[in-house]
Amino acid sequence: MDLILLSGGSGKRLWPLSNDSRSKQFLKVLDNGSNLESMVQRVWGQLEKLQLNESTVIATSKSQVDMIHSQLGNHIPLIIEPERRDTFPAIALAATYLYSIKCTSLEDVVGVLPVDPYVDISFFERIKDLEDTLTTSGADLALMGVSPTYPSAKYGYIVPKQEIESDYIQVSHFKEKPSEKEAVELIDQNALWNCGVFAFKLQYIIDLLEDKGLPIQYEELLKQYQSLEKISFDYAVVEKAEKIVALPYSGSWKDLGTWNTLTEEMGTNQIGKGIISDDSSNTHLVNELDIPVTILGIKDAVVAASPDGILVTDKAASPRIKEVLKGFDQRPMYEERRWGWYKVLDHTKFEEENEVLTKRIGVKAGKNLSYQKHYARSEVWTIIKGEGEFALNDEIRVVKPGDVLIIPVEAKHGIKANTDLEFIEVQTGSQLIEEDIVRIFMTWEEVEEHCKSFVK
Repeated sequence: MDLILLSGGSGKRLWPLSNDSRSKQFLKVLDNGSNLESMVQRVWGQLEKLQLNESTVIATSKSQVDMIHSQLGNHIPLIIEPERRDTFPAIALAATYLYSIKCTSLEDVVGVLPVDPYVDISFFERIKDLEDTLTTSGADLALMGVSPTYPSAKYGYIVPKQEIESDYIQVSHFKEKPSEKEAVELIDQNALWNCGVFAFKLQYIIDLLEDKGLPIQYEELLKQYQSLEKISFDYAVVEKAEKIVALPYSGSWKDLGTWNTLTEEMGTNQIGKGIISDDSSNTHLVNELDIPVTILGIKDAVVAASPDGILVTDKAASPRIKEVLKGFDQRPMYEERRWGWYKVLDHTKFEEENEVLTKRIGVKAGKNLSYQKHYARSEVWTIIKGEGEFALNDEIRVVKPGDVLIIPVEAKHGIKANTDLEFIEVQTGSQLIEEDIVRIFMTWEEVEEHCKSFVK
């Protein structure tokens, strides 16, 4: 069975730690016994233990590629959406990849699940059973549902038909986020929480794409991707399937999508600089800033601080953050990249349409920024930690703390860290955007081959 992990999310529910490039699955707040890990690291580790990672691809957007490489490594197979268009286009693109690039048999079963469930490893052992369930039942789709532990209004419900099969249920219909009173009635009907897991034979989705007049070749679908309808897999496929079965899972399952659920599974009540007084019960502090935060006499609260902002909220009220942030739009102030990370320290726009952007940038030992140039900005870099090699207009020199590097407009430049390296970057120009980056070489080997001299 091939698995597709869906990695998306806008990052709003766990603001200010999450943003468009660092969604909830990348937050390193979960205890794994020796240090803190993210949800995607936890899930990938569970897949590795069962050797399911060998047949798994991650479907994601361009903005999350560097983050996945940073946390899981460059070897992870990715299906990269040119732009976000909801779960049906993402799954369709991954299916065409399996069919036309990986040459997966049309009779093979494909499982789809979110990249960030908080579950025991038994959850993934149960996913293995979806293949036999789909074959035995002859269904179009096989889902996995979780036995509810309480009448929740946060989840969708899979409602069974009256008859119960040996190991799976025939699905009657779905009820999305009912009231708590309705949830009690649904649980009495043996309904299951919908945990977003689907399984189907590859033939089923390829036939569906052909019926819709869409390409079944990966490269062709990529070209048409921006014209695909933004629609979820639930609406486009699940609601129209004629025969659906569901596999019950009775183990632990949680969606850590809000601050109140995430803090229940954090290994500590404090991450980062600060003090929580003894009379601040059931209160969590997550601080990514270099300034300390002190909490006195506050109960049932979350205080989260990052370069993107500061949140102080009662835990019960924390799910409302997405509504409050509607219309609030700013560039990500912290990002992880394949080579390291950066924090925005200051961003100022002047009346004469000039901007100044100041970043603190960290490059991991052995990693490098691409060799690049800009047409709309100049930069000044000040090395504050570590040693490395700096390339400017085809000449390479060694750099160390205290060195100031001036990069004029259109100058070709890049840097490699010999040890963990940090520098302050000040950008000045009219357009301080990613689109003003012209990448010439990605690897440092290419830079070394191209450059004519090495300045001592």
